[in-house]
Amino acid sequence: MAHCHRPPCNHNQVLNLVKLRDRFGPDAPAMADDLIPKLRCAKCGGKKVGLIYTPDTSPNAYGKAKGGR
Repeated sequence: MAHCHRPPCNHNQVLNLVKLRDRFGPDAPAMADDLIPKLRCAKCGGKKVGLIYTPDTSPNAYGKAKGGR
C-alpha cells in the first residue's frame, strides 16, 4: 500500500503489483528505496509517498505465491 504524506491529502492506495511489473519489468527491484522515487500520489500528484507492506493472509496465500493454486 502506498501512503501520501502530503497534508492535507493523506491518500492511501493499494499498489497493483501486476501493473508495476508490466511498467518496470519483471526483474525490476521492488524494495521501498527502489519504488518510492517512481511513485506519485494518484490524488494530489505529490512525491512524498511512503510504503506499507502487509502480508496476504488469505487462505492458501503462501501456496499461490509459490505458484500453486
